[in-house]
Amino acid sequence: MSTTAPQKIGVTDMVRGAIKMVPDLPSMARHAPGLVIRSATAKRTIGQIFANLAEKHPDRPFIRWNGESTTYGEANRQVNRYAAVLADRGVGTGDVVGILSKNNPTDLMLILATVKLGAVAGMLNYNQRGEVIDHSMKLLDGAALIYDPEVTDAFESISPERLPSNVLDFTALDEEAAGKSDSNPAVTKDLPASTTAFYIFTSGTTGLPKASVMSHNRWLANYSGIGGLAVRLRPSDTMYVALPLYHNNALSVSLGAVLSGGACIAISKQFSASRFWDEVILNRATSFCYIGELCRYLLAQPAKPTDRQHSVRVIVGNGMRPEIWDEFTDRFGIDRVVEFYGASELNLAFVNAFDVKRTVGFCPLPYKVVEYDMDGNPKRDAKGRLNRVSKGEPGLLISEISDRVPVDGYTDESDTEKKIIRDAFKDADAYFNSGDLVRELGFRHIAFVDRLGDTFRWKGENVATTEVEAAVDGAGGVEQTVAYGVEVAGCDGRAGMVAVEMRDGAVLDPKKLADHLYRTLPAYAMPLFVRFVSAIEATSTFKNRKVELREEAFTSVGDDELWVLAGRNDGYVPFYDGYAADVAAAKAPR
Repeated sequence: MSTTAPQKIGVTDMVRGAIKMVPDLPSMARHAPGLVIRSATAKRTIGQIFANLAEKHPDRPFIRWNGESTTYGEANRQVNRYAAVLADRGVGTGDVVGILSKNNPTDLMLILATVKLGAVAGMLNYNQRGEVIDHSMKLLDGAALIYDPEVTDAFESISPERLPSNVLDFTALDEEAAGKSDSNPAVTKDLPASTTAFYIFTSGTTGLPKASVMSHNRWLANYSGIGGLAVRLRPSDTMYVALPLYHNNALSVSLGAVLSGGACIAISKQFSASRFWDEVILNRATSFCYIGELCRYLLAQPAKPTDRQHSVRVIVGNGMRPEIWDEFTDRFGIDRVVEFYGASELNLAFVNAFDVKRTVGFCPLPYKVVEYDMDGNPKRDAKGRLNRVSKGEPGLLISEISDRVPVDGYTDESDTEKKIIRDAFKDADAYFNSGDLVRELGFRHIAFVDRLGDTFRWKGENVATTEVEAAVDGAGGVEQTVAYGVEVAGCDGRAGMVAVEMRDGAVLDPKKLADHLYRTLPAYAMPLFVRFVSAIEATSTFKNRKVELREEAFTSVGDDELWVLAGRNDGYVPFYDGYAADVAAAKAPR
């Protein structure tokens, strides 16, 4: 059985996928125009779609939490009460509401209340602390901050000067909402699709988060393209969401799929591999969203009856590794895997609508796969133009920018401009640099190859190398640090590794280093490997040295001392044979 991505897509693959679509053609016909024709001026938004469903189907379940359901009608009334609280506090169209929360129904309803007002839901990552969350708050420049009491430690790490005038926890929000009007806000029906809906944080090469902009119009592409045409949920379906709502996988892809089918969303506070299938069964789910790591963790669990005692038939997400695709679907009885590809800031997405195994799918929008240099930048020829790579060859994915397919970008326009490639193939054209390597497979399908640049993905999060370097540099006695991601067999993404040059005579305590980094970094950004080197080049070829370090990884370190992260209790310990296998089996770090 093949475990690699296909080298090309053939007519047979497309026909087979089209046949599986036949039962869903009526619902697909309703959504197809929304992918092709999306006017920025159309009065069509997330809040309006949700309110219309609540009006038409008030008794249909919308949110399921620990097995208990809240209907569309009940949820809409509470959403409107929350919107009234925000409006009474001066929140209006274009204002930003920072939301700091673990997954729960209040979190989701507050998000919907915010976008119903034409305000922007600033989706804060509750793993952030101190300087990092302060930076995020500065980017939001919010009119209000609403937080979940369960993440009080993250809230309390925010500097007082970064807090807006309106700050409420969920308890205070509910107290204020009692007795408020449960009618739809008048402004909702008049909001254009161009209105900004969310700020989604993504790590950038500066080492601090960037806030990518998600307009209603772009969210509607997920709603129609991924939800309506690929996932194709029915009103009787329930999608289980264990990924955080501050992620696009949950907020845009999953919520879009649920609303496109008028279905139910079952929310889990956070992912648990051991409880996953029990919660799926409890919440009567027929679908769930994933990232690659989630699937790997599920496979690492001992086999048990619940592996097949559920009703899940379709899953949607990204990062399903080709080598586990068949094993996962066979073990858990999954009929369709709707793998997709699309960064938070990218102006297009690929989706596996035709159910072709081991690919990230299809995209009808304009893109190119081009030659690139060692720094991950598009490579120009003697005429200053870009060149496409041959089908099947790895290349840099770039997406065309036009009036039809605009870029929302980041809150900082200079950050957006850095990602735009101008005069790529002809004068005055413009493309967005995805920063990712892919292979073209034919019929407008691609396979993901790798991530370029100064970030890498681990545990479904983008890790900025400079953020890690700054944290290690602050440990005391460190002269210089280089951080990079390295492949670990059986794992998705790249694990963090640092090469450290110490000052003369200085030494690091492995437990104290781990304690310092756990205090400074989110858990997913913790370097798993620490390599001590005699010197780090600081010349103009420094980036090339970084590439060499990444290629040497943890297997070719020569006589250099190498530590690995055992976990919070034991800190760093000397490298041992079998550590990589422990990481792949989720046994380390603990």
